[in-house]
Amino acid sequence: QVQLVESGGGLVQAGGSLRLSCAASGRSFSGYTMGWFRQATGKEREFVAAMTWGGSISYYTDSVKGRFTISRDNAKNTVYLQMNSLKPEDTAVYYCAARFGLRVVRSKNEYDYWGQGTQVTVSS
Repeated sequence: QVQLVESGGGLVQAGGSLRLSCAASGRSFSGYTMGWFRQATGKEREFVAAMTWGGSISYYTDSVKGRFTISRDNAKNTVYLQMNSLKPEDTAVYYCAARFGLRVVRSKNEYDYWGQGTQVTVSS
């Protein structure tokens, strides 16, 4: 049974940093692509970043390029999202997701497994 558990969210001032973690369990993820999405209140869930589990391919949405970094620790079966220079518009619930296949895609409909989400609030 695949399980994705996010942690690391919280309240931070604009310009600050947070690191989100996604602990993955239940199977080997070597053939998977891992993604981060976010959903602000009243808005659609949107793509943030994704990478193949081997780390050879990664992709970011334009609004976070240069500020966010996705990475993984194979030994811990954990994917991270390092978020720097945070802005109030980054406020959202952040979700970890996994899809089978080594292709980075932006569509949330292509992802097979989801975590419960972690709240990130950036104050101005």
